[in-house]
Formats: sequence, C-alpha cells, structure tokens
Amino acid sequence: LQVCLEHTFHLLCNGLIDEAYQNLSMAESWRLGEYAAIQDKEKKLIQAYRGLLDYYSWCKQKNILLEHGQDGFEDLSVEQEMHNCFRKAAVNLQEIIKIPGVWDLFVKCYVDLLEFYGDHNEARQVLNEYAYNSKFPANPNAHVYLYQFLKRQGESKKSLISALKILHDIVPSHELMIDFNTMLQKSKKRKKRRLGLEVIFAALDYAGWKENMKAWSCLARQLKQIIISEKHLEWIKQEWNSRKDWWPAFHFSRYLAKKNWQENENLSYEKAVVAGILLGKGCKYFKHVSHQGCKAQLKRFRMLKRFVNKHNRVCLRISG
Repeated sequence: LQVCLEHTFHLLCNGLIDEAYQNLSMAESWRLGEYAAIQDKEKKLIQAYRGLLDYYSWCKQKNILLEHGQDGFEDLSVEQEMHNCFRKAAVNLQEIIKIPGVWDLFVKCYVDLLEFYGDHNEARQVLNEYAYNSKFPANPNAHVYLYQFLKRQGESKKSLISALKILHDIVPSHELMIDFNTMLQKSKKRKKRRLGLEVIFAALDYAGWKENMKAWSCLARQLKQIIISEKHLEWIKQEWNSRKDWWPAFHFSRYLAKKNWQENENLSYEKAVVAGILLGKGCKYFKHVSHQGCKAQLKRFRMLKRFVNKHNRVCLRISG
C-alpha cells in the first residue's frame, strides 16, 4: 500500500492523473495477508487521495458548466458527471478528516464541495472540529480556514476576532495579524484596542515583518493617536520596556535608515514616526530620515519633525 502511494505521487508529478486514479482504485481492493491496523491507516490514505482526485475531476466539470452557463449551455452528462464526482469525493474526504491529524488540503477541498452545494452548517461543523478538537494537533491553518469561512459567511466581528485571537496565540507573526489589528483598533472597547497594539508590536518582533509597510503604518497611526491624546501612554511603555534593549539595533540603526530611505521612502517615513515617538528626536534613524526628507523639501517630513519636537516631552516619558 505504501509503495502504491509513492507510485501514485510519481504519476501525479508527471501529470498522469488518470493512471494515478486507476492505481489508487486497484489498491483499494487489495487484501494481502493479515489485515493489520497499520494497513487500515494506509487504506484510509489511499481512499483520501482518490477522493482528492475525484475533487479534481469535480472542479474540471464545474468549470465547464460555469464557463458556458451564460450562453445557455446545457449538457446533462457533464452535470451528472460533476455530481458523481462530488459524491465520491465527499465520501472519501470526510472519512480521512475524522482521524486526528493534519489534513489541510483534504479539509479545504471538502469544505469547498460543501459550500458550493450550500451546506454551510456542515462546512462550519467540519472547520470547528478541525480547529478546536483537542485530539487534533495544534494547527495554525485550521484557524485560518475557519476565519476565512466566517468572513465569507459575513459573520460578526466578534466571531472573526475570536478566530484570529487563537491564531495570534499560536503564530503571532502570521500575515493575518494586519486584519486582526485593524478589527481590534476599530473596536469601542479599550481592552481590544490595547490588544491591537500588542498584536502589531508582536508581529514586528519578527524579521519577516521588518519592511512590512502596512504593519509600520498601523503602528505609527496608533502611536500618534495615543501621543496626541496623552491617554494610555502606559500601553506604549509596557510594550516598549521589553523591546528597548534590542529594537533600536534591530529596526532603527543608521544603516537601516540609509537603506530604507534609498529603497522605500514611504516605509522610512512610517518607521521614522515610530522611532521618533519611541526613542525621541535624538534617535539616529529619526534624525537621518527626517533630515533627508526635509532636504528633499517633502512637506510631510517637515510636519513629522515638528510633531516629534512638539511631543518630545511625552516621547521622553515613554523612552525613559
């Protein structure tokens, strides 16, 4: 059975879809020797991959119908074949995702089938089970799929935030943290806005976010709002205290100031806002970027310099 799976992958990699399907179909009928528990698992895998290929065939038939639908194309044989593929795919896919494990591709395909035929309750149940069943290993993608489904269904902000909160706890550097931060900042609850600041700071702790324009823009906007109102300055101080020993070298060195200015003026502006607030007007990054901006006679850099000078007293309270 294991050799059969490996042979199937070889066929698929070479584009031999029909041969791979035939290979899996034959393997399902094999009964060799004692039927051990490990054979049962491999049998389930073979069924699952056959379901995946049935899903692939279903997609092809669906695309044919959708492409010709507006022209009044009616081919009952295509539609019938599509429904046959759906039934075979659904039966095999739903079997494998009942077994605790990481079944991302299989879950996505099964949910796609269910959604197409309007079975949203079953799709929700599958995704909830995949994300929250303690028997399954912790899997960030499970929460991503649930969030994306809830978003497609137009669910409440509360439900979306709940799904992303767990994702944040598992992978604080996930790209969806921008969406999470945006929703939290729009909340009227102080606790959620506080969490939003925590989320964006945590994301920027990771090297992959160092040049993320959206992230720096989100953080700059929130810091400016807090500085202007002089409310919740302790939020910034709490986040900054654990980072002030390493963020200056990680994000705000003179080398990065030159590099960012040369490569992305907008990024350097947003980072300069953050650097000026967190480290004050004496910060190397802020001084270099604001000087270059003013030298280039760019109005927003002059305004930035005035803003940091005006609120320098508050900035110094944050930086300590």
